[in-house]
Amino acid sequence: MFWPMFAVALGFVGLAVLGVLAVRVFVEARRLGEQVARSASRIDRAAEDLERAAVSTARAVDAL
Repeated sequence: MFWPMFAVALGFVGLAVLGVLAVRVFVEARRLGEQVARSASRIDRAAEDLERAAVSTARAVDAL
């Protein structure tokens, strides 16, 4: 009777460990998503700055 109870207890411990790991993965995936969103925003701003600089440079070259 000891071994079946031990196996059931070990199964519950295994499920608990998997649950904890699943929560950690979810939290890290959420953090990664937020970081990607911030990076995309920064890239968008840099692209806009680059576009403004290109237009300004094109106007300066045309003026010559």
